[in-house]
Parts: sequence; structure tokens; C-alpha cells
Amino acid sequence: MKLDWKPGTMIYPLPAVLVSCGATEEEYNLITIAWVGTICTNPPMCYISVRPERHSYGIIKKNMEFVINLTTKEMAKATDWCGVRSGSKYNKFKEMNLTPEKASVVSCPIVAESPINIECRVKEIISLGSHDMFIAEVVNVKADEKFINQETGKFELDKSEPLVYLHGSYYDLGNFIGKFGWSVEKKK
Repeated sequence: MKLDWKPGTMIYPLPAVLVSCGATEEEYNLITIAWVGTICTNPPMCYISVRPERHSYGIIKKNMEFVINLTTKEMAKATDWCGVRSGSKYNKFKEMNLTPEKASVVSCPIVAESPINIECRVKEIISLGSHDMFIAEVVNVKADEKFINQETGKFELDKSEPLVYLHGSYYDLGNFIGKFGWSVEKKK
């Protein structure tokens, strides 16, 4: 039997990402976000949703750029900490021993410890209620070469032990079930 539940955001798991922002070292900040996703392939576009009262909100809105830094099991403590502490009171990079490095296209920093850094330029901001959605074009992706299979050239993100957020808790990924299309693949 199923119960009716109050309407809410029950689409889980989600990536738990660190979004970096700021055009100068003094302005650099990190915010943990799970309301993040892909919205278009061509051009490559994604979104983040941020509460207007968050410290990073004003920085992102002013500069119209941010970087989505995917996180790992190893980065779990820093990811959580950056989500519950304000950048108005803490230098999150310094407090969590994370390394800000220069991005290739945008002015905000990437997180060096992240396996993937997705550089984004904001195209539109939509006010939705508790959160505003920043719709952005992906202008560059930086991939940690240690996760690139030298034989196939494939990026093996699973080897980075990605961190996900599930209804108030963090988890790493489970067991491999199959690749996209495996259910209809012809047997050899």
C-alpha cells in the first residue's frame, strides 16, 4: 500500500557538488549544492538552484559565472562543511584545505581536488520561490587525467568514488548494474 505524502522534492539521489564562485581571491567562495543538473546537450547547459540569502548567491549573480566541482567520498567532510558554514564568516578553501586553481575560461576558481570541474557562464536567472535557478552554458570542462583510461580514452568517473546526496544524507555509489543500453544490447 502507498501513502500520500506531502508534495516535495523527492528526486534522489543527486550529486553533491561544490560550486565555486568569485572573480578575485578575496571574493572566492564555495557553496555545497544538490539542486544541480543537466538541461541541454547542444549547447551543453546545466543549472544550479540557490537561495537568495546564501552568501554565494550575490557573488554568482554579480559575476554571472560559476564552476560545478564534482565531489568524491574523500571530499565528503569538506562538502558537508561548506554547505553549513557561510563564506561571509569563513574562507572555505582555507578551512577545508581545498586548493583554488585558475579555471581555463571563467574567472572563478576550480577546486583542484575535484575529479571534474565544469566551468559555467550564466545565461538566465529564474526566480522560483525559495530558490532561484541559474541556467548556464558549459564553456569548459576540466578532467583529472588520473581518471582517464589511457587505452580507451574514456573518462572513468566511477573510479573517483563520487559523492551523492540522498534525502538529507551523503553516500558513495553502489554496485555496477549495466551501461546505458545494456537492456537491449544484442548478445554476441
